[in-house]
Order: sequence, then structure tokens, then C-alpha cells
Amino acid sequence: MHELNKKIYYHDTDCGGVVYYANYLRYFEEGRTEYLNAKGVDINQLSEQDTVFVVRRVEVDYKFPARYGDNLIILSEILNIKKASIEFAQDIVKETKLLIRAKIELVCVNYSFRPKKIPEEIIKCLKE
Repeated sequence: MHELNKKIYYHDTDCGGVVYYANYLRYFEEGRTEYLNAKGVDINQLSEQDTVFVVRRVEVDYKFPARYGDNLIILSEILNIKKASIEFAQDIVKETKLLIRAKIELVCVNYSFRPKKIPEEIIKCLKE
């Protein structure tokens, strides 16, 4: 499980002072990116090899809102790795309270957006 701290600023919120719902997708993206970095996966290097990950599916349960000034933790973990896809479980919590829960599936593709097998060295990094 990887943790990323996130402070909520005014630009994250709507006119009611709560985080705009679509911004949580950005936070989940940041959490996955930092998770991959922590595992030694270099996104820039992969991209030079015509290998990128794209979001295929997102399931989000909004339980409670985050607000301006909150300090959140984005939790990320891999649930499943297949030949060409990775499924993540991600939560956003404030202190110990679960605010948002998501399952996000990434697919490995080339620049023509055709699925491709995840390189073995990436699978090895992710399983360590």
C-alpha cells in the first residue's frame, strides 16, 4: 500500500467549499503515479519504448466530501496484474475516515492505442 499526502486548496473546491467531484480522479492519478515511481517504474522511459498506460475503467464511491484546507491521504495498491492490464484499489482518507473509494483499471498500449503486453521488467518491479 502506497500513501500520498494531499492538501486541499481553494482551486480544488467548488462554490460550496467542497472538492469538486472530478478532481478526485486527478488525485487518484497522482497516487498511482507516485506508487509506480516508488516501485521503480519510469513512466518517461516506458513512453520512449512506445509503452503507455491508459485508464480503461473507473468505479468511484463518494462517501463523504473533502473540504478546503483538509489534509488527505491517497492510498493506492494493486489488486491484480494481467498480461496487458493492472487493476488498482485506491482510497482517499482524512485522518481515519474513508471519504472516497475507487477501483481503476489501466491498460498497457502503444501509441496507436493497441493493447500490448506489460513488459516483464515492469511486472517484476510491481510484484516486489
